[in-house]
Amino acid sequence: MSDVRVKFNLANEAVDEDIFNPPAPLIAGAHCSGLQSYHDMYRSSINNSDEFWRTVSSELHFEQGTSKGLEYNFDAKAGPVYCKFMDGAKTNLSYNCLERNIKRGLGDKIAYIFEGNEPTDVSTWTYKELHAQVVQFSAVLRAHGVKRGDVVALYLPMIPELAVAMLACARIGAMHSVVFAGFSAESLAARVVDARCRVVVTADGVFRGAKPIGLKSIADAACALAAQEDVKVEAVIMVEHLKRVTKPDGVELPKADYTTITFVYETEMQKCAGVDSPVEWMDAESPLFLLYTSGSTGKPKGIQHTTAGYMTYAYATTKFTFDAKDDDVYWCTADCGWITGHSYLLYGPLMNGLKGIWYEGVPTYPTPSRMWDVTDKYGVTKLYTSPTAARALMALGNKWLESTSRQSLKVIGTVGEPINPAAWMWLYKKVGLSNVSIVDTYWQTETGGHMITCLPGATPMKPGAAAMPFFGASPVLLDAEGRVIEGPGEGSLCFDRAWPGMMRGIYGDEQRFVKTYFAPFNGYYFTGDGARRDEDGYLWITGRVDDLMNVSGHLLSTAEIESALVAHEKVAEAAVVAAPHDIKGSFPYAFVTLNVGEKLNDKLVAELKKMVREKIGALAVPDVIQEAPGLPKTRSGKVTRRILRKIAEGSESGIGDTTTLVDESVIKQLISGRSGRA
Repeated sequence: MSDVRVKFNLANEAVDEDIFNPPAPLIAGAHCSGLQSYHDMYRSSINNSDEFWRTVSSELHFEQGTSKGLEYNFDAKAGPVYCKFMDGAKTNLSYNCLERNIKRGLGDKIAYIFEGNEPTDVSTWTYKELHAQVVQFSAVLRAHGVKRGDVVALYLPMIPELAVAMLACARIGAMHSVVFAGFSAESLAARVVDARCRVVVTADGVFRGAKPIGLKSIADAACALAAQEDVKVEAVIMVEHLKRVTKPDGVELPKADYTTITFVYETEMQKCAGVDSPVEWMDAESPLFLLYTSGSTGKPKGIQHTTAGYMTYAYATTKFTFDAKDDDVYWCTADCGWITGHSYLLYGPLMNGLKGIWYEGVPTYPTPSRMWDVTDKYGVTKLYTSPTAARALMALGNKWLESTSRQSLKVIGTVGEPINPAAWMWLYKKVGLSNVSIVDTYWQTETGGHMITCLPGATPMKPGAAAMPFFGASPVLLDAEGRVIEGPGEGSLCFDRAWPGMMRGIYGDEQRFVKTYFAPFNGYYFTGDGARRDEDGYLWITGRVDDLMNVSGHLLSTAEIESALVAHEKVAEAAVVAAPHDIKGSFPYAFVTLNVGEKLNDKLVAELKKMVREKIGALAVPDVIQEAPGLPKTRSGKVTRRILRKIAEGSESGIGDTTTLVDESVIKQLISGRSGRA
């Protein structure tokens, strides 16, 4: 494939730019090699769906097979909404990650290099060693009465025991509910109560950079809150993590209370050494895990995934989206507190037999070169990170790249939100030295895996575009009346058929499941996002549908205004919401995070407004631009815009659920900063 010179649209600005083709070495030998190969495989996945997924699933282990494929109904008027995949089959996800690979001869291959908060805290576990730990901890869980169908809350930092605990739950047929170890006691308690967890696994504490954080005290407080709701946690199993890590000089470690229903992880493991703990063979549609995601109401949604469909889809999307190869060193920087950590740090890579990096720290400690230092140290070939991390590192300057080579990189993936073209180009040219494929993946907690993405050996890349649907995913754009938009156009992004990895429900709330995802457009799964299809068939995510604003009768995309703002060299990040206006109906209200050392002043405000005016038009110019030290984000990197809308409206009440935010304190900073608006 030769480079194709085209004119395409970025933030409504016509720009002469390259469509960047995959590097030739990636095309040669790729699992999906060349654009024609993609089109052929995609047509097969749609027109012969059951045969396509039967071929994929044949690469995995099923203890009992079935003749059934994908069965579903999205038409709520015709009957219950449901999805089933390989109904009647039996398998186990943990077995497919571990025993299956050991039997393939990979037992002595490194499964993970665990790098801690400090660069010197490093350990490696082979597939055999990880398997032994998983069997042992599954015996611990069984000894504490955990059985098939129970839910175990995992409130752990990014340490090896989190991988062990997730795999151990899957081994015995228990659902894990991973809660990000930065959430409050109230947030953890809400999840424990909703799933009625009797066992919580946590750690004494963790370092985030140079800052120590006590986790056991938070877990204890959450258990006390759960007890007030008549949910009794019978065991808190605590990893003594802080006893083994290198701690910065002069730092006092948080104290853990050993008196409150506490069982020390290391002691419990010793008790169960050598205990037989066999695999539970699970029905294809048996519940696998719960993962809570934020909702517009005060109660988070417990997204429920099941066994065979999620397993097959996580395996396939990892294999094709990252062109997974035996000699890869793969690093997903995500936390297992969100879905990317489940699908693309743990389960997908292990099923593909990869050598992975499991990283505890933050990307800027001890210096902002840490991500690139780790890349060089282990020869990372495939890197999966977030646009948020990319923009943050880009804002700190290229000097932090200069001490590293990064020449091992072949694929850089992004996840969590649409990537703006400036960050895309920085990853491609500066980080990847113009010799990588960038795969900007669109998907959700609810979808289980990638829905729209480039494939690194097949798809020409457009900076900022999500690109093409993954195999088996059938996206449609609908107008406000639910009519399908053919060809180039913009509308609500939906999917008109099921795929194996999709959610099976919201835990304990079937009505909310149907109302949220299927009632808005009957017969379709509604993502809640808007998208634009260009003349080449590429899909561009325009943001949440409720992020489209009506200004004087004109619909404006907040994503396009944001893209124009972050094109300014002094802006690291921007979020735009609609604020009410007596005459225009609403007006654009912008929150901007500036690069380190920059300040918002009248001159910069004028420059930003001019850029928006020139790139989009006068209607899109924000009436208000407020400097934001940070934005309210979920752990996946998504900006919680309903909170920003409340701030823009001048309201401090009715903000709703904030438990899934990485840093709730940023809300108070933004409210107090309203006086500094421009």
